[in-house]
Amino acid sequence: MLRVLDLQEALIELAQGRVIAVPTDTVYGVAARVDAREGIEGLFVLKGRPKSLALPVLVDSIEQIVALGVDWPARAQRLASRFWPGALTIVVPTPDQLARSIASDSSSVGFRIPDLAMLRELLVRGGPLAVTSANRHGEPPCQRAQQVLEIFADSPLLGGVLDAGERDARVSTVVDVTSESWRILRIGAIDGESIRDALA
Repeated sequence: MLRVLDLQEALIELAQGRVIAVPTDTVYGVAARVDAREGIEGLFVLKGRPKSLALPVLVDSIEQIVALGVDWPARAQRLASRFWPGALTIVVPTPDQLARSIASDSSSVGFRIPDLAMLRELLVRGGPLAVTSANRHGEPPCQRAQQVLEIFADSPLLGGVLDAGERDARVSTVVDVTSESWRILRIGAIDGESIRDALA
């Protein structure tokens, strides 16, 4: 039976390669460590998510990104300095090994530092997490832990949920800086004008 986890229990589940549900500064997500192959596979199965859709990665610092072998571009740094921690996902070129580890068919991955203390502590102690919204693919994301428990009640793939109360259901803005001609892939909590100003 699914249950609410405390931080230590969540860390244990992740260390064992399991999938857990976590609160973010936008919605609830389902997460696995980037080095946990079984957990990554579980994310796709749990969500019914096509493997052609790369998983974004949550980190606590740019140092965690660089430690994954990513060459962090200057444009990404300008955006991160302005908007992180916060609701901005920055897509950058990534080594093939990292892309394969999160089952991505792409040569790029989106990274984000969330603005939520509980989740930041999990990332500091447990390392980077591949995360996608806690919902079945194509359905609205969950704003409360109870919704996660109800939707995934019968799934043996989910180890539990870390509860931080109701989330505000915003989505992150996504910006691709893999080339000189950067582009906004999705407008969310941060508007396009603010992105353009930061990269001007």
